[in-house]
Amino acid sequence: MGSRSATELLQLPVQLHGIGLGRPVDVLLDPTAWRVVGFVVLCRDESRRFLAYAAADPEEDEIAVPSALLLLEDVGFYRDRTRSLRSLLGASVVSEGREAGELRDLLISSAGVVDALLVEQQGEIHEIEAAAARIGYVRAA
Repeated sequence: MGSRSATELLQLPVQLHGIGLGRPVDVLLDPTAWRVVGFVVLCRDESRRFLAYAAADPEEDEIAVPSALLLLEDVGFYRDRTRSLRSLLGASVVSEGREAGELRDLLISSAGVVDALLVEQQGEIHEIEAAAARIGYVRAA
């Protein structure tokens, strides 16, 4: 399977053998590389849990997990060590030394590597190679 949009992944339910466990509400990224660490999942009991990307199986219509025990309780531990996609959306992206636009989405490989950033500049969306891009500034929350 090719790259998938991060915002598309956030629309998929997290399921165990077809049973809904929750839905992802954020993608957590390695702070030093364009790589997905995992998801913050809003569970059916309204708790937020961490799901490691390596333990998830993003499919066409769900993010499948082999066990509910893979949804970990200490989301704060992982948030403190990663970058939140939600906090980066709208941030300035710099590529090849110049501003490329505002971050709108990421394209993620099946291995969890961010292949490209989708940025908006002057109303148009452009793909920027992740390896050549960095976040210039993050918008105020």
